[in-house]
Amino acid sequence: MKIGMNKYMALLFAATMLIGCDATRNANNKQKGAVIGAGSGAVIGGVIGNNTGDGNSALGAIIGGVVGGAAGAYIGNKMDKQAQKIEQEIPGAEVERVGEGINVTFDESSGIYFDTEKFNINSASQETLNKLAGIFKEYPDTNILVEGHTDSSGSDSYNLTLSKNRAQAVSNYLVTNGVPKNRFDTKWYGESQPKYDNSTAEGRSKNRRVELAIVANEELKKEAEEAAKEN
Repeated sequence: MKIGMNKYMALLFAATMLIGCDATRNANNKQKGAVIGAGSGAVIGGVIGNNTGDGNSALGAIIGGVVGGAAGAYIGNKMDKQAQKIEQEIPGAEVERVGEGINVTFDESSGIYFDTEKFNINSASQETLNKLAGIFKEYPDTNILVEGHTDSSGSDSYNLTLSKNRAQAVSNYLVTNGVPKNRFDTKWYGESQPKYDNSTAEGRSKNRRVELAIVANEELKKEAEEAAKEN
């Protein structure tokens, strides 16, 4: 499981320092959740959103919704456990714990694979999504943002539609397998948010991805706030 060692986390650390949260430098995930306050979360989310092309991108959604304080530490502890479960059950997934949430990326080599120009869920992807659905049902106090992305091959409009169809296919499959529909938000960005170099075959393969942001729902936030008051 990665602990935010990518370009987006560099933006997070820079933004955190700008707003006086230098204490996160050596903190673990739960401690980061406690240090980053609710007000600063919106600022950090905006910084990340501006650098990923949309304020509702996966990492922007995670950081923009932080609770902070002792409640944030409580949420972080629960997210640690869920992230570990995803990593254990789906070893091909790229799992990152970010603040009070989880960022999960599936590309063509890590669990959810779409045939060229297709968006149907094939048998290999079904196996991964069945495991993911089981984990989401085990941890019912989270909401999930599902994002679809493509490489730069093809036209902008074609890629936007393809990413939409793939993101919706993933969300719909998880709903069909028992995860409540109201837990999902589905977005699509086509080729506009590459993480890797589209001039190489490997980079294009990694850019053809589905990305998830897993965040606390309102019930978990209330539970965390109550737990914080008791301590």
